[in-house]
Amino acid sequence: MDIRTIFANMSWLATSQIITSILAFFWTIFTARYLGVNDYGILGFVVSLSAMFAIISDLGQSTHIVRSVSVDYSKARDYLGNAIPFKSLLSVVYILVILFVLLITDSSEITILIGLLFAFESVIKNFCSLFYGVFQAHEKGSYQAIANTILNVLTFVFIILAIYLDAGLWGITWAYIFANVACIVYTVYILCKHFEVPKIQFDFGFWKQLAIFGFPFALTTIFYTIYYSIDIFMLNQLIGDFATGIYNATYKLINVLTLFYSIYTAVFFPVMSKLYAKEKSMLKTTLSKSIKYLSLITVPIAIWVMIYSPDIIQFIYGNQYAQASVVLNVLIWTVVFLFINGAASNSLNASHREYSVTKIYVIAAVFNVILNLILIPRYSYIGASVATVLSEILIFVLEIYALHKLNLSPNKGLILDTLKIVVASIVMGSALYFAHLSMWVAIPVAIIVYLVVGFVIKMFDNDDIYVIKQIIGR
Repeated sequence: MDIRTIFANMSWLATSQIITSILAFFWTIFTARYLGVNDYGILGFVVSLSAMFAIISDLGQSTHIVRSVSVDYSKARDYLGNAIPFKSLLSVVYILVILFVLLITDSSEITILIGLLFAFESVIKNFCSLFYGVFQAHEKGSYQAIANTILNVLTFVFIILAIYLDAGLWGITWAYIFANVACIVYTVYILCKHFEVPKIQFDFGFWKQLAIFGFPFALTTIFYTIYYSIDIFMLNQLIGDFATGIYNATYKLINVLTLFYSIYTAVFFPVMSKLYAKEKSMLKTTLSKSIKYLSLITVPIAIWVMIYSPDIIQFIYGNQYAQASVVLNVLIWTVVFLFINGAASNSLNASHREYSVTKIYVIAAVFNVILNLILIPRYSYIGASVATVLSEILIFVLEIYALHKLNLSPNKGLILDTLKIVVASIVMGSALYFAHLSMWVAIPVAIIVYLVVGFVIKMFDNDDIYVIKQIIGR
């Protein structure tokens, strides 16, 4: 396992994700203000609809291909050759499903047409994801990062151009499509030049294999989508728009942090798949270290956010969303468990236990719905926040149990490491709380206090120091 390769991939993808987050933040504001409530509502509806059913055009193939090709690069030709026509067929089915839903919901003509265009845009994205899978399997995160940057820079530019030309909702829609077309052109060029020139194959037995092995990943994605969307839907139905707005505003902030979860998945999943196939004992070590390093980052961030949540909400949303600070205090802990659970899920998927992951998310989705039904009527958005965090904790417990059955549960040293991380974070938080520093001044102070305490209590062992040296090339 090449630590510098892993860090290089994470650096490329992290840089790309930061650029994406910044640009998306601004184009969302510009688009909402330009289109107005009605047209922006149409845009939000069709984007949400296309995302809800997007799994139809993939059926988990991309994740399965990453796992298989990362173990044996020679498989890329057969997988790509068969996945391309298979996905094309599934994409036709997907677009027909979108059309059917638009028709039965009695959507307006413009909504139907815009919805179909966004379905087409989603198809392009899914093919890009397929090719990204090859990049990830070869641990070449730079190509995916560049493609993602091209996509989002062009989306921003085309949206600004559409607004400047006063092209309306149609212009905004075509801005997304043109940006995705440019992205897939670049992606196909890199694929053919550096990896494999796809040769179309119609091996229906192979298609069946893709569907069978990809289905658990698809099922997990379906329940994952339900799990992370149902709270907002139920809050709106049970309480109303105001509570939903408060909760959703906070969720947007959480999403900014959870975007980096995709970076971890893209980099470490192929590595873990290799380790399971070749060095199974190292997979356990990698999991333990992953949990430790993810906790090193997320736990102190959670403590910092809890102390400065009113300032964060005030700075971003203003006084009208002041109540969202309470929600942020609770929801920030979903970030901690999401990252840890992500590491555990990757280990299970890499170990060909994707059905276990699916079962866990089914249980979590049902548990989340029941908790929301109990807590939301009594405690509104705070109840929804608590339900989300408790569901993440349930996932953590179930995944650790599943790993234990495979003899892959993290080593006992991780418990001591976690306690040290918690102690260093609490000391950092206490210092900030009693110092009454401004939010911005508190950031460097928090980092210094956290690292100093960490070194004093020996939070970093020799392996960690070795990893740091490898990263900086010493």
